[in-house]
Amino acid sequence: MRWNREERAFAVEAYFSNHQSVIATQRSFRTHFNVAPRGPVPDRKSIIARVKTFRETGSTTQQIIRIARRVRTPENIEAVRTSILQSPQRSVRKHASALALSARSVRRNFHEDLNFHPYKITIVQELSVADFTARRNACEALLENIAEDAIVYFSDEAHFHLSGSVNRQNMRYWSDTNPQKLHQKPISERK
Repeated sequence: MRWNREERAFAVEAYFSNHQSVIATQRSFRTHFNVAPRGPVPDRKSIIARVKTFRETGSTTQQIIRIARRVRTPENIEAVRTSILQSPQRSVRKHASALALSARSVRRNFHEDLNFHPYKITIVQELSVADFTARRNACEALLENIAEDAIVYFSDEAHFHLSGSVNRQNMRYWSDTNPQKLHQKPISERK
């Protein structure tokens, strides 16, 4: 429950005027602010915390404690930037391992500090100059041989090689803008 200034002050005053009774403080809070019988009122832990803060600082406002960054320091951010610019296709885990940081910290650096995002690389078939005329001739031959009312389905080919090919789902390129990067692969591998 978020308290405004008036509610915080009233809770501390009611606590002291009701002989440091949390139950009595909750009842007087409910009647003073016209809270419904089952409506939300400050719990015991919240009231005690506000009173403790008041005794320590003289104010009902909680002090915000700033914790110094240990991992996302400017030096680490620069190290991550240098690492990603040298090899943008390497995985986050490998960058983290090389920099001796956690993968989550490296991911935070990529997204929040460097504004880098993973872009999927499009895999296309490698085409030579002769392929364009061959493709045009094949299309014209198809148009001549297909009947007007025929239903034709076209799909992309999938090639699987024993030598190992690019895993389309895991190939990413980290950058702050989409590089529109293409990975051209020959239709059949050279022997």
